[in-house]
Amino acid sequence: MTARRIAITRADILPLDRYARERAARRSALVAVKKKRRVAVGPYALVHFENYETMWQQVHEMLFIERGGEDQIAGELRAYNGLIPQGTELVATVMFEIADPARRGAELGRLGGVERTVTLRFAGHTVTGRPEEDVARTNEAGKASAVHFLHFDFTPEQIAAFRTPGTEVILGIGHPRYGHMAVMPEAVRAELAGDFG
Repeated sequence: MTARRIAITRADILPLDRYARERAARRSALVAVKKKRRVAVGPYALVHFENYETMWQQVHEMLFIERGGEDQIAGELRAYNGLIPQGTELVATVMFEIADPARRGAELGRLGGVERTVTLRFAGHTVTGRPEEDVARTNEAGKASAVHFLHFDFTPEQIAAFRTPGTEVILGIGHPRYGHMAVMPEAVRAELAGDFG
């Protein structure tokens, strides 16, 4: 088993031409990884739990698409290293996926503050997601962003309980206008247990 990585460094960044050659295979391989790290909650929300591999791919995708070269690298590392679990947390990207633009605008307009209502419940514990504070994800008009970044901070006791095989984990969104829960599949719980140090 390889050691759990908690930060992407400049040395981890591939030359762009090499990444371009390997891109299709790497993206394909990551699909299987991501499948074990996501849970749908309700009709629109998809919760992706991030780790070193998902963020490594994201950094490389940004460099590949934007072509900013060396000048872009430091900014991407700053942006995405913060979304790699540091050993006592799970980190998630919550995306509200609504294809129709008009409907998406209307739904998000009703979901202000939704980023503060996401919880993990298991074995008598509740861990509430802590939103990234880099930018406001709900505007003054009460409209929520379609994408939110959350940290779930665990105590040692909570880590031990979450890691116990077969533990039922309920991922919930408790917003008054988006009250939905989902049972985390055991394969996802087992995968995420590896994010703890």
